[in-house]
Amino acid sequence: MTHASQDRPQPGHCTPLAPGIRRVLAPNPSPMTFWGTNSYIVGTGTVAIIDPGPDDIGHLRALLDALDPGEAVAAILVTHSHRDHSPLARRLSAETGAPIHAFGDSLAGKDPEIAALADIGGGEGVDPGFRPDHCLTDGETMSVGDVNLTALWTPGHMGNHLCFAMGDVVFSGDHVMGWATSMVSPPDGDLGAFMASLQALSARSDRVFYPGHGAPVETPQARVRDLIAHRRMREAQILTALSAAPGSAADLAARIYTDVAPALLPAAARNVLAHLIDLDRRGLATRDTTLSQTTVFHPR
Repeated sequence: MTHASQDRPQPGHCTPLAPGIRRVLAPNPSPMTFWGTNSYIVGTGTVAIIDPGPDDIGHLRALLDALDPGEAVAAILVTHSHRDHSPLARRLSAETGAPIHAFGDSLAGKDPEIAALADIGGGEGVDPGFRPDHCLTDGETMSVGDVNLTALWTPGHMGNHLCFAMGDVVFSGDHVMGWATSMVSPPDGDLGAFMASLQALSARSDRVFYPGHGAPVETPQARVRDLIAHRRMREAQILTALSAAPGSAADLAARIYTDVAPALLPAAARNVLAHLIDLDRRGLATRDTTLSQTTVFHPR
Protein backbone atom coordinates (compact mmCIF):
# COMPACT_ATOMS: atom_id res chain seq x y z
CA MET A 1 0.00 0.00 0.00
CA THR A 2 1.38 3.39 -0.95
CA HIS A 3 0.20 6.75 0.33
CA ALA A 4 0.07 9.96 -1.65
CA SER A 5 2.38 12.71 -0.48
CA GLN A 6 0.06 15.64 -1.06
CA ASP A 7 -2.00 17.14 1.74
CA ARG A 8 -5.44 15.74 2.35
CA PRO A 9 -8.08 17.89 0.59
CA GLN A 10 -11.12 19.22 2.38
CA PRO A 11 -14.54 17.69 1.55
CA GLY A 12 -16.79 20.04 -0.38
CA HIS A 13 -13.97 22.30 -1.57
CA CYS A 14 -13.43 22.72 -5.30
CA THR A 15 -9.75 22.18 -6.16
CA PRO A 16 -8.38 22.99 -9.65
CA LEU A 17 -6.00 20.20 -10.68
CA ALA A 18 -5.20 21.19 -14.27
CA PRO A 19 -6.79 23.36 -16.97
CA GLY A 20 -10.35 22.09 -17.37
CA ILE A 21 -10.13 19.65 -14.43
CA ARG A 22 -11.54 20.36 -10.97
CA ARG A 23 -12.03 17.99 -8.02
CA VAL A 24 -14.67 18.08 -5.30
CA LEU A 25 -14.08 15.54 -2.52
CA ALA A 26 -17.12 13.77 -1.09
CA PRO A 27 -17.45 13.54 2.72
CA ASN A 28 -17.18 9.73 2.90
CA PRO A 29 -13.72 8.79 4.21
CA SER A 30 -13.23 5.16 5.26
CA PRO A 31 -10.60 2.41 5.16
CA MET A 32 -11.95 1.47 1.71
CA THR A 33 -12.35 5.01 0.30
CA PHE A 34 -9.30 6.73 1.85
CA TRP A 35 -10.08 10.51 1.93
CA GLY A 36 -13.44 9.92 0.24
CA THR A 37 -14.67 9.82 -3.34
CA ASN A 38 -13.16 12.19 -5.89
CA SER A 39 -15.82 13.81 -8.09
CA TYR A 40 -14.35 15.54 -11.12
CA ILE A 41 -15.72 18.48 -13.10
CA VAL A 42 -14.23 18.33 -16.59
CA GLY A 43 -14.26 21.06 -19.23
CA THR A 44 -15.21 24.72 -19.14
CA GLY A 45 -18.53 26.38 -19.88
CA THR A 46 -20.24 23.13 -20.81
CA VAL A 47 -18.93 20.44 -18.47
CA ALA A 48 -19.11 16.77 -17.52
CA ILE A 49 -19.09 15.48 -13.95
CA ILE A 50 -17.31 12.16 -13.42
CA ASP A 51 -18.39 10.03 -10.43
CA PRO A 52 -20.94 12.17 -8.54
CA GLY A 53 -20.37 9.97 -5.51
CA PRO A 54 -22.61 8.87 -2.61
CA ASP A 55 -26.20 10.05 -2.22
CA ASP A 56 -25.32 13.01 -0.01
CA ILE A 57 -27.28 16.25 -0.36
CA GLY A 58 -24.34 18.28 0.94
CA HIS A 59 -22.08 16.86 -1.76
CA LEU A 60 -24.73 17.62 -4.38
CA ARG A 61 -24.75 21.24 -3.27
CA ALA A 62 -20.96 21.35 -3.29
CA LEU A 63 -20.84 20.08 -6.88
CA LEU A 64 -23.38 22.63 -8.03
CA ASP A 65 -21.65 25.42 -6.12
CA ALA A 66 -18.34 24.49 -7.77
CA LEU A 67 -19.70 25.42 -11.20
CA ASP A 68 -18.67 28.79 -12.56
CA PRO A 69 -21.46 31.31 -13.30
CA GLY A 70 -23.21 30.32 -16.50
CA GLU A 71 -21.69 26.83 -16.65
CA ALA A 72 -23.97 23.95 -17.60
CA VAL A 73 -23.59 20.24 -16.83
CA ALA A 74 -24.14 18.37 -20.10
CA ALA A 75 -23.14 14.84 -19.04
CA ILE A 76 -22.74 12.74 -15.91
CA LEU A 77 -20.20 9.92 -16.26
CA VAL A 78 -19.95 7.02 -13.82
CA THR A 79 -16.89 4.78 -13.69
CA HIS A 80 -18.78 1.97 -11.93
CA SER A 81 -21.84 1.40 -9.78
CA HIS A 82 -20.52 1.12 -6.26
CA ARG A 83 -22.38 3.16 -3.64
CA ASP A 84 -19.46 5.52 -3.15
CA HIS A 85 -19.49 6.49 -6.86
CA SER A 86 -22.91 6.26 -8.49
CA PRO A 87 -25.95 6.96 -6.24
CA LEU A 88 -25.84 10.76 -6.47
CA ALA A 89 -25.99 10.57 -10.27
CA ARG A 90 -29.80 10.47 -10.36
CA ARG A 91 -30.27 13.51 -8.10
CA LEU A 92 -27.61 15.41 -10.05
CA SER A 93 -29.35 14.51 -13.29
CA ALA A 94 -32.67 15.77 -11.94
CA GLU A 95 -31.04 19.06 -10.88
CA THR A 96 -29.16 19.68 -14.14
CA GLY A 97 -31.06 17.77 -16.82
CA ALA A 98 -27.81 16.01 -17.79
CA PRO A 99 -28.02 12.33 -18.85
CA ILE A 100 -26.10 9.62 -17.00
CA HIS A 101 -23.49 7.68 -19.01
CA ALA A 102 -21.90 4.40 -17.90
CA PHE A 103 -21.05 0.95 -19.24
CA GLY A 104 -24.31 -0.45 -17.91
CA ASP A 105 -26.15 -1.43 -14.77
CA SER A 106 -24.61 -3.33 -11.87
CA LEU A 107 -24.88 -6.67 -13.70
CA ALA A 108 -23.29 -5.45 -16.92
CA GLY A 109 -19.91 -6.77 -17.95
CA LYS A 110 -19.73 -9.75 -15.62
CA ASP A 111 -18.16 -12.96 -16.87
CA PRO A 112 -21.17 -15.33 -17.06
CA GLU A 113 -19.21 -18.21 -15.53
CA ILE A 114 -18.22 -16.18 -12.48
CA ALA A 115 -21.60 -14.47 -12.28
CA ALA A 116 -23.25 -17.91 -12.05
CA LEU A 117 -21.21 -19.01 -9.04
CA ALA A 118 -23.39 -19.65 -6.02
CA ASP A 119 -22.67 -19.15 -2.32
CA ILE A 120 -19.47 -17.15 -2.69
CA GLY A 121 -20.66 -14.00 -0.94
CA GLY A 122 -19.62 -10.68 -2.40
CA GLY A 123 -21.83 -7.80 -3.43
CA GLU A 124 -20.06 -5.36 -1.09
CA GLY A 125 -21.00 -1.80 -1.83
CA VAL A 126 -22.96 -2.48 -5.01
CA ASP A 127 -25.60 0.09 -6.05
CA PRO A 128 -28.29 -2.38 -7.23
CA GLY A 129 -30.70 0.24 -8.56
CA PHE A 130 -28.19 1.99 -10.80
CA ARG A 131 -29.42 2.51 -14.36
CA PRO A 132 -27.60 4.81 -16.80
CA ASP A 133 -29.47 6.77 -19.43
CA HIS A 134 -26.88 5.85 -22.03
CA CYS A 135 -24.65 2.75 -22.09
CA LEU A 136 -21.17 3.46 -23.39
CA THR A 137 -19.22 0.91 -25.41
CA ASP A 138 -15.49 0.29 -25.12
CA GLY A 139 -13.69 2.94 -27.14
CA GLU A 140 -16.74 5.19 -27.56
CA THR A 141 -15.86 8.89 -27.54
CA MET A 142 -18.23 11.61 -26.46
CA SER A 143 -17.74 15.35 -26.87
CA VAL A 144 -18.71 17.58 -23.95
CA GLY A 145 -18.12 21.25 -24.59
CA ASP A 146 -14.43 21.70 -25.27
CA VAL A 147 -13.29 18.18 -24.28
CA ASN A 148 -13.50 14.68 -25.73
CA LEU A 149 -13.82 11.73 -23.34
CA THR A 150 -13.24 8.15 -24.47
CA ALA A 151 -14.67 5.22 -22.50
CA LEU A 152 -12.17 2.46 -21.73
CA TRP A 153 -13.85 -0.70 -20.50
CA THR A 154 -11.69 -1.94 -17.63
CA PRO A 155 -13.55 -4.77 -15.86
CA GLY A 156 -12.02 -6.45 -12.84
CA HIS A 157 -12.85 -4.38 -9.78
CA MET A 158 -16.41 -4.54 -11.13
CA GLY A 159 -17.79 -5.81 -14.43
CA ASN A 160 -19.14 -2.41 -15.49
CA HIS A 161 -15.98 -0.46 -14.64
CA LEU A 162 -14.92 2.23 -17.10
CA CYS A 163 -11.95 4.56 -17.17
CA PHE A 164 -12.29 7.79 -19.14
CA ALA A 165 -9.44 9.07 -21.30
CA MET A 166 -9.08 12.74 -22.17
CA GLY A 167 -5.98 13.07 -24.31
CA ASP A 168 -3.07 11.87 -22.21
CA VAL A 169 -5.12 12.04 -18.99
CA VAL A 170 -7.15 9.10 -17.65
CA PHE A 171 -9.81 9.21 -14.96
CA SER A 172 -9.06 5.76 -13.59
CA GLY A 173 -11.89 5.19 -11.10
CA ASP A 174 -11.04 2.36 -8.70
CA HIS A 175 -8.99 0.41 -11.24
CA VAL A 176 -5.71 2.24 -10.62
CA MET A 177 -5.11 4.28 -7.46
CA GLY A 178 -1.90 5.46 -5.88
CA TRP A 179 -2.71 4.88 -2.22
CA ALA A 180 -3.84 1.22 -2.38
CA THR A 181 -4.53 -1.72 -4.62
CA SER A 182 -8.13 -2.29 -5.71
CA MET A 183 -10.35 -4.82 -4.02
CA VAL A 184 -11.44 -7.63 -6.34
CA SER A 185 -14.37 -9.46 -4.74
CA PRO A 186 -16.23 -12.14 -6.76
CA PRO A 187 -18.72 -12.40 -8.32
CA ASP A 188 -18.67 -8.66 -9.07
CA GLY A 189 -14.88 -8.69 -9.18
CA ASP A 190 -12.93 -10.87 -11.60
CA LEU A 191 -9.17 -11.17 -11.19
CA GLY A 192 -8.52 -12.46 -14.72
CA ALA A 193 -10.38 -9.47 -16.14
CA PHE A 194 -8.60 -7.14 -13.72
CA MET A 195 -5.18 -8.28 -14.94
CA ALA A 196 -6.23 -8.02 -18.58
CA SER A 197 -7.46 -4.46 -17.97
CA LEU A 198 -4.14 -3.53 -16.35
CA GLN A 199 -2.32 -4.92 -19.37
CA ALA A 200 -4.53 -2.82 -21.65
CA LEU A 201 -3.68 0.35 -19.69
CA SER A 202 0.02 -0.56 -19.73
CA ALA A 203 -0.05 -0.37 -23.52
CA ARG A 204 -1.01 3.32 -23.33
CA SER A 205 1.35 6.28 -22.76
CA ASP A 206 -0.69 8.51 -20.49
CA ARG A 207 0.73 11.41 -18.50
CA VAL A 208 -1.41 11.24 -15.35
CA PHE A 209 -4.27 9.25 -13.83
CA TYR A 210 -6.96 10.89 -11.73
CA PRO A 211 -8.33 8.07 -9.52
CA GLY A 212 -11.62 7.62 -7.71
CA HIS A 213 -9.85 7.97 -4.35
CA GLY A 214 -6.61 9.61 -3.33
CA ALA A 215 -4.16 11.89 -5.08
CA PRO A 216 -3.37 12.01 -8.80
CA VAL A 217 -1.08 9.23 -10.01
CA GLU A 218 1.79 11.19 -11.53
CA THR A 219 3.67 8.19 -12.95
CA PRO A 220 0.81 6.05 -14.24
CA GLN A 221 2.76 3.50 -16.25
CA ALA A 222 5.06 2.77 -13.33
CA ARG A 223 2.01 2.39 -11.08
CA VAL A 224 0.33 -0.01 -13.50
CA ARG A 225 3.52 -2.10 -13.65
CA ASP A 226 3.65 -2.11 -9.84
CA LEU A 227 0.04 -3.31 -9.63
CA ILE A 228 0.68 -6.13 -12.11
CA ALA A 229 3.80 -7.15 -10.18
CA HIS A 230 1.90 -6.97 -6.89
CA ARG A 231 -0.82 -9.33 -8.13
CA ARG A 232 1.75 -11.75 -9.50
CA MET A 233 3.54 -11.64 -6.16
CA ARG A 234 0.28 -12.32 -4.34
CA GLU A 235 -0.45 -15.25 -6.66
CA ALA A 236 3.00 -16.69 -5.92
CA GLN A 237 2.35 -16.31 -2.17
CA ILE A 238 -0.96 -18.14 -2.47
CA LEU A 239 0.59 -20.99 -4.45
CA THR A 240 3.39 -21.27 -1.89
CA ALA A 241 0.89 -21.31 0.97
CA LEU A 242 -1.18 -23.97 -0.80
CA SER A 243 1.89 -26.13 -1.31
CA ALA A 244 2.48 -25.99 2.45
CA ALA A 245 -1.12 -26.86 3.36
CA PRO A 246 -4.54 -26.69 1.66
CA GLY A 247 -6.83 -23.95 2.84
CA SER A 248 -9.87 -21.79 2.30
CA ALA A 249 -9.64 -18.15 1.23
CA ALA A 250 -9.92 -17.03 4.87
CA ASP A 251 -7.26 -19.54 6.00
CA LEU A 252 -4.85 -18.41 3.33
CA ALA A 253 -5.49 -14.71 3.95
CA ALA A 254 -4.64 -15.13 7.64
CA ARG A 255 -1.40 -16.86 6.67
CA ILE A 256 -0.40 -14.38 3.96
CA TYR A 257 -1.64 -10.98 5.16
CA THR A 258 0.38 -10.95 8.36
CA ASP A 259 0.83 -7.15 8.33
CA VAL A 260 -2.88 -6.30 7.94
CA ALA A 261 -5.14 -5.19 10.78
CA PRO A 262 -7.56 -7.97 11.80
CA ALA A 263 -10.54 -5.81 10.79
CA LEU A 264 -9.29 -5.80 7.19
CA LEU A 265 -8.75 -9.57 6.93
CA PRO A 266 -12.28 -10.22 5.56
CA ALA A 267 -11.53 -7.87 2.65
CA ALA A 268 -8.18 -9.59 2.17
CA ALA A 269 -9.96 -12.95 2.05
CA ARG A 270 -12.16 -11.65 -0.79
CA ASN A 271 -9.03 -10.79 -2.77
CA VAL A 272 -7.58 -14.24 -2.05
CA LEU A 273 -10.81 -15.87 -3.19
CA ALA A 274 -10.56 -13.95 -6.46
CA HIS A 275 -7.03 -15.32 -6.93
CA LEU A 276 -8.15 -18.85 -6.06
CA ILE A 277 -10.98 -18.75 -8.60
CA ASP A 278 -8.53 -17.52 -11.22
CA LEU A 279 -5.99 -20.20 -10.32
CA ASP A 280 -8.71 -22.86 -10.47
CA ARG A 281 -9.83 -21.68 -13.91
CA ARG A 282 -6.23 -21.72 -15.15
CA GLY A 283 -5.60 -25.21 -13.81
CA LEU A 284 -3.07 -24.10 -11.18
CA ALA A 285 -5.20 -25.01 -8.12
CA THR A 286 -8.01 -27.42 -7.47
CA ARG A 287 -10.85 -28.05 -5.03
CA ASP A 288 -12.92 -31.04 -3.96
CA THR A 289 -16.32 -29.37 -3.54
CA THR A 290 -18.63 -26.86 -5.17
CA LEU A 291 -17.19 -23.40 -4.89
CA SER A 292 -18.24 -21.45 -1.79
CA GLN A 293 -16.68 -18.98 0.63
CA THR A 294 -15.37 -21.87 2.74
CA THR A 295 -14.16 -24.19 -0.05
CA VAL A 296 -10.76 -25.66 0.66
CA PHE A 297 -8.30 -25.40 -2.23
CA HIS A 298 -5.32 -27.64 -2.98
CA PRO A 299 -2.26 -27.22 -5.18
CA ARG A 300 -2.60 -28.81 -8.60
